Amino acid sequence: MTIQYGTLYLIPCTLGDTEASQVLPQHVIDIARSLQHYVVEQPKTARQFLSALKHQQAILSLQFATLNEHTDARELPELLSPLLAGHDVGIISEAGCPGIADPGAELVSLAHQKGIRVIPLVGPSSILLALMASGMNGQCFAFHGYLPIADTERNKTISALEAESAARHQTQMFIETPYRNDKLFTALLAGCHPQTRLCVATDVSLASEEIRTRTIAQWRAQPAPKLNKRPSLFLLLAARK
Repeated sequence: MTIQYGTLYLIPCTLGDTEASQVLPQHVIDIARSLQHYVVEQPKTARQFLSALKHQQAILSLQFATLNEHTDARELPELLSPLLAGHDVGIISEAGCPGIADPGAELVSLAHQKGIRVIPLVGPSSILLALMASGMNGQCFAFHGYLPIADTERNKTISALEAESAARHQTQMFIETPYRNDKLFTALLAGCHPQTRLCVATDVSLASEEIRTRTIAQWRAQPAPKLNKRPSLFLLLAARK
């Protein structure tokens, strides 16, 4: 007898209060609001998201398992139990697209090992949207997550990333905790070469979205953007050597 596993759907969510229909295709919305089982980064926001989609069932009747940075690797096999029992499961993260800068990737990897079908659904990724809008190299790029917090280590990392960008013509992408955005922006202006291009992509996909690419020299010549407590991505592309 062949066991029929469920399908693991990677469900993108909105990146803020944008209406889902503006950033998600209808078939994605239909799948997201039809499932019974979910693995989510934050149950509260997942419930809010599914409520906004007008889920076909009462939200309280849905099954939520949590997967975030605090989840122990030994807990992952249990999260696959509904799939192994034949139920479809949706992963919802706080990062827009599950598996991209997101702990959901570990569960996806385990699903592949078990022979479970994985289906990624179309939706907003702030990383890809920022890269698309930056005008920088989209054929060679790297996302580095968060840079070090300590000034000395952060400055060394910025210099190393800029040097690699110049050597490989590689777009370097990274983020910061929103309340430290201003400090990172200041460090970039102080430590990078005048002709290096810097893109700052803020509130991506929201009504307040701002995406601007300028050289470091141009950024230095005008007032700093208002970045405090606003989700932002930073992209660097150094001049070719």
